[in-house]
Amino acid sequence: MYPNHQPPAGNMNRNLQMHGHGSAPPAVGADGSKYYNNLSGPPTGMSNSLNNNNGPSSNATGDYPGMYPPTSNTQNPGRLDWPGSNAPQPYQTLPTNAGPHPPGQPYHPPKLNAGPPPLPGHSFQPPQTNAGPPPLPGQQYQPPRSNAGPPMRGQSFQPPQTNAGPPPLPGQQYQPPQKNAGPPPLPGQQYQPPKSSAGPPLPGQSFQPPQTNAGPPPLPGQQYQPPKSNAGPPMPGQSFQPPQTNAGPPPLPGQQYQPPQKNTGPPPLPGQQYQPPKSNTGPPFPGQPYQPPQTNAGPPQPGNQPGYPGQAPNNNMNYPAGPGQMGGMNRSFGNMNMRDRSEVPINLLQGGRILPKEKEFEQATSYETVGAQGRLIPPNRKNCNPSVMRCTLKSIPNTQNLLSKVKLPFGLIIHPFKDLSSLPVITAGSIVRCRRCRTYINPFVNFLEERRWRCNMCYSVNDTPEEFLHHPVSKTYGEPHTRPECTNSTIEFIAPQEYMLRPPQPAVYLILLDVSHSAVETGYLQVVCDALLENLSQLPGDKRTLVGFLSYNRTIHFYRLLEGSSQPQMIVVSDVDDVFIPTCENLLMNLHDKKEGLMELLRQLPNIHSSSSNFTEEDTYSALGAALEVASKLMAPYGGRVSVFQQSIPCIGPGKLASREDPNSRASSKVPTAMLNPATDYYKKMALDCSANQVAIDFFFLNSQYVDIATLSCASRFSAGDVHHYPGLHHKHNPMQVERFARDLDRYFSRKIGFESVMRIRCTKGLSFHSFHGNFFVRSTDLLSLANINPDSGFAVNINIDDSLTDISSVCFQAALLYTSSKGERRIRIHTLCFPIVKTAKEVLENVDCVASVCLLSKMAVDRAVTSSLTDSRDAIMNALVDLLKVYKECTREAGMPVASNGVYVPACLKLFPLYIHSLLKHPSIRTGLSTRLDDRVFAMIDLKIQPATFLMQSIHPDLYRVDDMEKLENEQSEKVTVPELLPLSAEYVSSSGCYLLDCGWAMYLLIGRNSSHEWIRDVLDCEQFSNIQEPMYTLPDMDNVRSKILTSLIEHFNDNRPHHAPLRVIRDDVRERSLFMSRLHQDRTESTTSLQEFLMHVAQKISG
Repeated sequence: MYPNHQPPAGNMNRNLQMHGHGSAPPAVGADGSKYYNNLSGPPTGMSNSLNNNNGPSSNATGDYPGMYPPTSNTQNPGRLDWPGSNAPQPYQTLPTNAGPHPPGQPYHPPKLNAGPPPLPGHSFQPPQTNAGPPPLPGQQYQPPRSNAGPPMRGQSFQPPQTNAGPPPLPGQQYQPPQKNAGPPPLPGQQYQPPKSSAGPPLPGQSFQPPQTNAGPPPLPGQQYQPPKSNAGPPMPGQSFQPPQTNAGPPPLPGQQYQPPQKNTGPPPLPGQQYQPPKSNTGPPFPGQPYQPPQTNAGPPQPGNQPGYPGQAPNNNMNYPAGPGQMGGMNRSFGNMNMRDRSEVPINLLQGGRILPKEKEFEQATSYETVGAQGRLIPPNRKNCNPSVMRCTLKSIPNTQNLLSKVKLPFGLIIHPFKDLSSLPVITAGSIVRCRRCRTYINPFVNFLEERRWRCNMCYSVNDTPEEFLHHPVSKTYGEPHTRPECTNSTIEFIAPQEYMLRPPQPAVYLILLDVSHSAVETGYLQVVCDALLENLSQLPGDKRTLVGFLSYNRTIHFYRLLEGSSQPQMIVVSDVDDVFIPTCENLLMNLHDKKEGLMELLRQLPNIHSSSSNFTEEDTYSALGAALEVASKLMAPYGGRVSVFQQSIPCIGPGKLASREDPNSRASSKVPTAMLNPATDYYKKMALDCSANQVAIDFFFLNSQYVDIATLSCASRFSAGDVHHYPGLHHKHNPMQVERFARDLDRYFSRKIGFESVMRIRCTKGLSFHSFHGNFFVRSTDLLSLANINPDSGFAVNINIDDSLTDISSVCFQAALLYTSSKGERRIRIHTLCFPIVKTAKEVLENVDCVASVCLLSKMAVDRAVTSSLTDSRDAIMNALVDLLKVYKECTREAGMPVASNGVYVPACLKLFPLYIHSLLKHPSIRTGLSTRLDDRVFAMIDLKIQPATFLMQSIHPDLYRVDDMEKLENEQSEKVTVPELLPLSAEYVSSSGCYLLDCGWAMYLLIGRNSSHEWIRDVLDCEQFSNIQEPMYTLPDMDNVRSKILTSLIEHFNDNRPHHAPLRVIRDDVRERSLFMSRLHQDRTESTTSLQEFLMHVAQKISG
């Protein structure tokens, strides 16, 4: 391989890994031993033993690969890529064609090819043969061929014996050149004289005619031009012609050809300035000073930028030993398939759409595992699904100072009980855990041998139980690293008896119904009873399942079924100030034994509390506090779930409330902080008592007037309950909310549930958790008490870096959820993540999970609004964006990339970050300038706190699609639903001749343009023309044609992939309700908010200022 020759793409990664990142390849001595140019041993930081395929070997305990500085005299203009990634690998910087350099001897530059004739007074010294570079490992040495040329006139052809150089000048005697003796032998080796690269073939070998030095191969798309040979001195009677240099590639389009003076190499990459390398020019001409030759620095490395010093990121995922155990933890961990090369920044002010045409979903990070001799490494090291658990940073800064510099939130977004299509379930007599930190065994641990493994959290060494040596699937023995626990980052155990403090509780459900006059008028009671009748058999549980009902207005109503009677009995307790349980018998009824009686009760409840009944003044009250108090006493022996359906504000008995909302300040930015916080701690204390008894409280708010959700939701927040809101629900006036309510109840009563749960989150030593988000009770610094867990609950946690992480190369996180299933089984679900540690801000910023960062930032903004003010919350969000972009701009300048002073530059992973922040500022939770009811604002805040990431982003940034031309995209051979192109949220993309579907998470709007196709309107809406479309319209007619089936399938597809139903409303383009659609186009300007372009210009001014 020659200095200017680029190795084939297929071997580039192998060469880089074999010789160390950025180092020169080892030379080969006469006996085949390797030594290194300008070094007496391997490059700095390289192990003494090398693995030919995968970089530093991990055979030796305590071997720590580190940073590999390049051995070339020219500084590497950029950092190296992570080996094994899909990113293009950099060129190698090769030394001059100097031959090997023996240790302990001074370095002498090589003698060049003869060049011009000798100066006057000097005798000609023929050059020695150019031995060429040593062969790479695994290649056979090919002796160089001399440039023999054809025979002169009158001479017969003589095959060259050595590189004889030019003929002697007149008056000189020919001196045959001496052979290149090669380097002296290394200490302890016997000298082997090298064989000449010329002469006839040895016995048994065929003659190979010499070829000229072909030079580097042509670049892609160019035709090969044979180089002109080095002519040597002129013949008698000829004038001297200096040899021509390698002209290099042709000029790029738009550039003028400049004939190179020296070996120019390939052209510079875009955004880089060309620096012509100095060639090995040989001795100077008369009158010119001598310039020592410099090494050929080679072309600029792909992905690197001038001014950014070359350094190799710590990317081998090597787990170091713990404190006092520096002897053994060098792991060949492999490489992450993550964005890891230096990127060209994106300027969002250059115009064009920012939103991609398809939704992008984060993929689980995988690793290429390389086994080391004597070590057992799990074969499938892959992080858990990002929809289950994800981190805001995919490259972890090594210090808290670096984390503070990048201005990014650092934390986890967790959806621990998500419905999964594939979940390995293990039944084991004993579960293998670290004896020190109690971490569950996972794919990122390391087996020192079959019977010992090292924890990836605290690095302590543990013994492997005998049972763990047996593989439960393959029935093999002695391969513990291949068990499901070590090959799946998400796994569930059926826990043994030691994980139970008491026998598993039965599934117990208690329904609390608000039957005040205003509540009954809405018609919700009929919807709830109908949903229970349809799903009574689908309630999670076994033969021990218990169900009970309470209703309340001014009094508390108990219902029970007597033995031998199919008719329910109602007991009324009127003293709500000192409420008590009238009887302990049959208030909680066995679902399996009394199913028929329960169904009869559900049929009669709407009639017992119907709007046609004779209401008195007492029926207008709501004694919610007393009802919750008696429910807590009733459920205390069992634990379980209390479902509360509340329509009016509690105004009597314990926990009564008064209205605090000022309708005139709904659009103000100065909403009093007290309005966003609870008015009393009664419901918080109630929740803590329920949590201690493993009881969770779920709320369904059905109000049309103020009910003080900020206070009542505390009962759900501290008992790990759920909160639902259906504003203005009425069976006649708001059928859209009624449909959503009914569909949500179907899922609510049938979805799986976990009882008496706890979740513990563990992390690598040096990290700590400091803030949690969601509905739970914090029992200790890393333990959350969850009386109930459901598949629609999300959590988040902020992380601090307490100690420097410079001595380790990766960090791990593990969330373990212990719960009792509805069938009475004690189970443990484990999720594990692992990420590398980096040392520069640019590496951190180029590996960010945008969605996770926006989700965590929104939860932190809610906390700021509740503790400070809405204005401070909005300012904090804006400052987070500006500080982040300012830091990235500084890093980009330091890397030598040209950036405009007024640009908004982001890396590719954060391209959507400003767009999402702009939408977040228009979210009902923190928006100002637009009238927002206090209960709606508080619920929007709760939604930001408890929703999983995927569903939360839907409410922050809705999705817009054009749906009147979908039949062109339909693939009849595929069963997968065709999703149309995603459009930016701007009226610029909305045409009067099209039909558009806006998915807002909680609702969908179908806008019909006034010039839409009559055929499409007829096929989908069953109307002859635009003017015949009914208003309002909440359902699509069932039509038997392709257009109708495609749209219906798309809407069902969107609703199937979320925890709540999104009802549809059809809106004509010429009605007032069009504002429901247009107000959610966040990229456009409104009376109180800026457009996206104005927002970016404002951000650019703040960055420059």
